[in-house]
Amino acid sequence: MKPFAELDPLLHSQLRLAVMSLLISVKEADFGYIQEATNSTNGNLSVQITKLKDAEYIEVKKTFENNYPKTTCKITKKGMKAFEKYVSDIKQYLTPKN
Repeated sequence: MKPFAELDPLLHSQLRLAVMSLLISVKEADFGYIQEATNSTNGNLSVQITKLKDAEYIEVKKTFENNYPKTTCKITKKGMKAFEKYVSDIKQYLTPKN
């Protein structure tokens, strides 16, 4: 039997996986939208976005809009490949073959 693939620990976190899933379906999203969609706290989301950014899975752009800070996130090519591999690896767990 073929051994199971090792899952990407960065994407195997519920919130980071939710952020990546969200970003894969939109061109980019701002912090407030991601926070609302994932039902996460400011602090937790901020930490998880930093981890994804440090791994170069997402790009983070910080700007000001009407004198208020605005953080926008966008998935990178590296992040897209990592996400696709993660999904493929998870499928292996769901339908193991001999």
